[in-house]
Amino acid sequence: MTTTLLHVGRAFTPREEIADAGVLIRDGVIEAVGPRAGMQLPAGAAEIREADAIAAPGFVDVHIHGAGGHDVMEGAAEALEAVAGTVARRGTTSFVATTVTASPEETCRSAEGIARYIARQKERRGTSGRAEILGIHFEGPFLSPARRGVHPPEWLRLPSAELLEKFLAAAGGMGRILTMAPELLGAGPCIAAARQAGMTVALGHTDATYEQAQAAIARGAQHGTHVYNAMRPFSHRDSGVIGAVLSTPEVTAELIADGVHVDEGAMRLLLAAKGVERVILVSDGTAATGMPDGNYTLGTIEVTVSGGVCRNAEGKLAGSTLTLDRALRNIVALGVPLGDALRMLTVNPAKLVGLEGRKGALRPGADADIVLLDAGLQLRRVFARGAATE
Repeated sequence: MTTTLLHVGRAFTPREEIADAGVLIRDGVIEAVGPRAGMQLPAGAAEIREADAIAAPGFVDVHIHGAGGHDVMEGAAEALEAVAGTVARRGTTSFVATTVTASPEETCRSAEGIARYIARQKERRGTSGRAEILGIHFEGPFLSPARRGVHPPEWLRLPSAELLEKFLAAAGGMGRILTMAPELLGAGPCIAAARQAGMTVALGHTDATYEQAQAAIARGAQHGTHVYNAMRPFSHRDSGVIGAVLSTPEVTAELIADGVHVDEGAMRLLLAAKGVERVILVSDGTAATGMPDGNYTLGTIEVTVSGGVCRNAEGKLAGSTLTLDRALRNIVALGVPLGDALRMLTVNPAKLVGLEGRKGALRPGADADIVLLDAGLQLRRVFARGAATE
């Protein structure tokens, strides 16, 4: 049994801020959070003193394709470990492995590999120092050809509840999110099947009108995938899916806050329209995350990274190299209070995938996923289920 007490200058739970705080960790789980003065150091426990540090929950990324030179579509344990280790060093302590459009056979093979890895995670709980994979986000193949971005057109499919069931069977109950274009034929039954399976249905890579998007929301869609990107553009006479996401309170919205995918004005508009409770910062990270400029793959798609920006041969944006610690600093630079910014990286994404009791918060009973930040919001230390990152 391992017990550690973190003593920090401030702790964001993130619903409240505690000054001169203590966080007591036992066997990878948070046992207590509160003022350090009110805590006793248990016998045999170690105390880590970081009196000028800020403690916050580890970041939760619900849209990430890869990192550290590897893509989750590889499905191999070694590749997934590389992704999980790379993002953990940048503060992401849990994530939803996100696929890219491929053949049904390749998608199932990848999902099976990810599901096997998730099952083995339980055996290593609290010992690896790597991020935990929470499930699978199927981004494709039910996407609009007109808004496919870099997804391979030859593998796009009309929404199919039967094909989705095959993906979910391969995922072994670990399917968390489905991104789809709701204007496509067959979308209604597919949304119903996804919701029945407990998945979050996200609107993305879509040319949907406002009315089509609202119809999908009425059927159970509740999330917008990397809002603004790969969507019908917003116009005052044709507000499209963006208008539906911005104007519907219950719908959450992903934002890639790298300053490349979305400009400052559009980011401010999204924050003003949705409020901090409904925005989720994501990386949309690729295998190039944490790596130097060069050539990489996104699924089977060849991409080139130059100046940290990832594009395919046609010059289209192809995911990102963003890490969530940088997204945090970018959002705070817009004037968002730190506690609100942290919420968009922790509580909100954990709630989206139904894991707010275990992830995204500093509170008793939650996993000890913790980041320590300095005054400039640079990472100082990261703990994944109580274990320091490698």
